[in-house]
Order: sequence, then C-alpha cells, then structure tokens
Amino acid sequence: MAKAEHNNVTLGMVRDSLIRQEDTIVYSLIERARFPLNPPTYDPSYASIPGFSGSLLEFFVKQTEAVQAKAGRYDNPEEHPFFPDNLPPSLVPHYKYPEVLLPAAMSININKLIWDMYFNKLLPSFVSPGDDGNYALTAARDLECLQAISRRIHYGKLVAEVKFRDERKDYEPAIRAQDRFTLTNLLTFTNVEEAVKKRVAKKAMTFGQEVKLGDDGDKGKYKVDPAIVSGLYADWVIPLTKEVEIDYLLRRLD
Repeated sequence: MAKAEHNNVTLGMVRDSLIRQEDTIVYSLIERARFPLNPPTYDPSYASIPGFSGSLLEFFVKQTEAVQAKAGRYDNPEEHPFFPDNLPPSLVPHYKYPEVLLPAAMSININKLIWDMYFNKLLPSFVSPGDDGNYALTAARDLECLQAISRRIHYGKLVAEVKFRDERKDYEPAIRAQDRFTLTNLLTFTNVEEAVKKRVAKKAMTFGQEVKLGDDGDKGKYKVDPAIVSGLYADWVIPLTKEVEIDYLLRRLD
C-alpha cells in the first residue's frame, strides 16, 4: 500500500492500487504462456533433490520464499507466503508500515486455495501442452503469477477496512450477527465487477497482441486469451477477494 497515515487511506487509493495490480497479473500470465506446460516441473519423482521431498516447483517456491523472507518481504502486511511454516526471520531493518489493518488480519491467508486454483484450473487453460526443458524458468514464472494473484486477492482485507470505515453503520449489525449473507450483499457492486472483468480483458488484448510490422496476419491473436483473464477474475479473483473481505470483517469488532 502507498505510504499513508491510518486515517488517510481512501477507497480511491485502494482502487488505484487494484487497477495497477491488474497490469502485473496480466503481464505475469503472458510471461508464463511463453513456456509450455512442462510437466516435470510438477512431478515429485523428477527432481530427486537430496534432503527434499517434493516437486521442483515446490522446492523453487520454498527456497525463494526463504530468501525473500530474509530480505523482509513478508514484513509487509500485503505479502502472503505460500509456505509460511518455518520461514526464516528478516535479516534487514524492519520498515514501519502504516498500521491500517487489525492484528487479526495476519491470520487470514488463503494461499492454499489460490495454489489449487492456479495449478488445477487456470494453468491448463492458458498454456500449451508440451515440454521444452525450461523447468526452472517455468517454476519462476509460476511463482510470479501466484504472488501477483495472491497479493490482489488478499488486498481484500484493505478493501474491507476502508469500506467498513466509510459505512460503519451498515456493516456493524451484520458483523455482530456474523451474517455472511448480508456482508456479501454489502460488498457486492455488480456494475463495478463487470467493469473490472471488461478492463482486464482489454488489458490482455492490449498487452498480449502479437505485433508484426507490415503484417496484419496475426491481428486478433493474443499471447493469452482475454476471455481467460476475464474468467480468472469472474470465477476466482473477485469471489476469493470477497471471501477475504468477509473473513476480515467478521473479526473487525473483536
């Protein structure tokens, strides 16, 4: 989040950040689509790394998160590791991030759901089958996608906090009643959601169009199908963000 004092964070600032994060997600998907599926990346029997049980992808993610933890990445409340257990502490001076969220927010991490969605639903839908041997690069691109999507979904905690402050009288009764249905209705703005889905599809068209000088033969061909990006938001990013928002709000008055 931008450096701002507790009471100066606005819904407009949050929305600007969410729009910028769309760019990161679209670009990360485009970069992953450069490589085919590369199944050995995910096969625990392929890597046979001494002292490690799991796939090359899991090894890469755990080792990368450990290095990033030492560098202070997970001191930032916006960042959520996929393998939080036994991460090393930061070795760099702690930066005092603005205290916007309640301490209970730290316990909300749905990266297991995001991991499952990415590998079982999303990845097969936008990469080609095949094996080109670039397994380490494949794992690196996967992690970039995972981190970008995770950051966007968990940003729902900040969205929920700002919405709560702006409309406290509407949210408090539902929170006291632990009423998920009413909270869902309060958080749902269909016109905004439709605009987001259209915007990310247009970004996928703009960022991912094949460009060849003097040749229009590839017009309409994209590195990642815009409909897949729109579907990612419709089926996963928006609903999971809402789940994060509700989980946070249910603890807001504790």
